[in-house]
Amino acid sequence: MSNVVGYTRGGAEWEPQYIEAINQDSCIGCGRCFKVCSRNVFDLVEKEDADEDDLYDEEVMMVMAIADGDDCIGCQACSKVCPKGCHSFAAKAA
Repeated sequence: MSNVVGYTRGGAEWEPQYIEAINQDSCIGCGRCFKVCSRNVFDLVEKEDADEDDLYDEEVMMVMAIADGDDCIGCQACSKVCPKGCHSFAAKAA
């Protein structure tokens, strides 16, 4: 099977890279990736392994998670705005 290949306006080949994972240990929950994504791929969730000692009494640590990775179009705009480089991507076979 070959990978999905697109073309730029100038005719150069371009291979989309689709969201695979978000490193929740690095994520600060800023929401930049959520705001730039037009496809509703992300969702803000409570951090899964939040250490109770690191949190204040009722404060909850929020981070990004992949809500619908199948809707990703492979533009990688989310990684371009992420200040922590939390996103990882992979090409998808056709």
